[in-house]
Amino acid sequence: MGTSETSAIIRVIASEKNWIEGAALQQLNTTATLPGMKMAIGLPDLHPGKGTPVGAAFFTLTTLYPFLIGNDIGCGMGLWQTDLKHTKIKRDRWVKKLTGLDAPWNGDPAPFLDEERLTPGEWDPALGTIGGGNHFAELQTVNTIENDALFHKAGLSKGALMLLVHSGSRGLGESILRRHVAVYKNNGLEEGSEEAAAYLRQHDHALAWARVNRAVIAHRFLSALGTRGNRILDICHNSLTPQTIQGQAGWLHRKGAAPSDQGLVVIPGSRGSLSYLVFPTAPNEMHGVSLAHGAGRKWKRSESKGRLQNRYTLEALTQTALGSRVICKNKALLYEEAPQAYKNIDVVIQDMLEADLITVVATLKPLITYKTREVQA
Repeated sequence: MGTSETSAIIRVIASEKNWIEGAALQQLNTTATLPGMKMAIGLPDLHPGKGTPVGAAFFTLTTLYPFLIGNDIGCGMGLWQTDLKHTKIKRDRWVKKLTGLDAPWNGDPAPFLDEERLTPGEWDPALGTIGGGNHFAELQTVNTIENDALFHKAGLSKGALMLLVHSGSRGLGESILRRHVAVYKNNGLEEGSEEAAAYLRQHDHALAWARVNRAVIAHRFLSALGTRGNRILDICHNSLTPQTIQGQAGWLHRKGAAPSDQGLVVIPGSRGSLSYLVFPTAPNEMHGVSLAHGAGRKWKRSESKGRLQNRYTLEALTQTALGSRVICKNKALLYEEAPQAYKNIDVVIQDMLEADLITVVATLKPLITYKTREVQA
């Protein structure tokens, strides 16, 4: 823990076993010098981003910084307990059925929009599409139950398969950030100003739209397999929310950080490792009311192919060490999102356990990870 020139608290939650890249620490320290910054927290999955780190939470007074949230406003994770049973897994058949999820959905979005009190909009043709990068939809089994009481309190069944959906606001969030940067660049907005109020309205709309998007993705995925599911949780990783920390009212910026004040959280590893279902022990104000949102990248996307293409064939990357299948027809994406490009999720979880931030409820094992059937430009 330390202080910046503006006396912001800087804290990194990571053990000696956890490798945190120097560039990420530099970005965290630089961001901590922004006017109005009171706290900059690096979580165990901290890694460099485009100018600002990912896997971090920032607390400011009076000033809002949209660029800290980034373009994928509302990106997050939704978890569904499906009607599929682990005793009747038909992996090869299901892989064949999971087609067409990249194309616009031809269903009726009205019931999904109504649930979030949204009206139809110009970005709705993208509803139900996963997108690129690290986004995915993954069918999982319950691997272990670590806390019986919390597991059953959530209404979960060990025999049911789970669906984890990771996606965000697609082009909607991108358009909001572009409009902001075109006028204000990376400058902040003053709390209470018309500009801040306008951004917050757009931000909150993108958050709700992203929840709808994850719900439609889950509906499409499960419908393709002829089944249904019940949503267990939906959490956001990129957001700006009012927050009070140590008696001071301000704004909490999360960039690749899960909330620790909204109940159950699912923290995925790479597509070739377990995911963790956890329960926050407390909001933990001094840790930015946040948790890690995943394993965190070990290598930059631009480095992954060069490191892996002479060691792994494309076919090898479509099956993992856990026996799961990966649906991804984008060759570059297969290398960029290979499990080897990510840090060890077990270390990330252990760091949070040692910091008394979480209780592990269960571990989830991948069966099928869907990224894309189409080669994207």
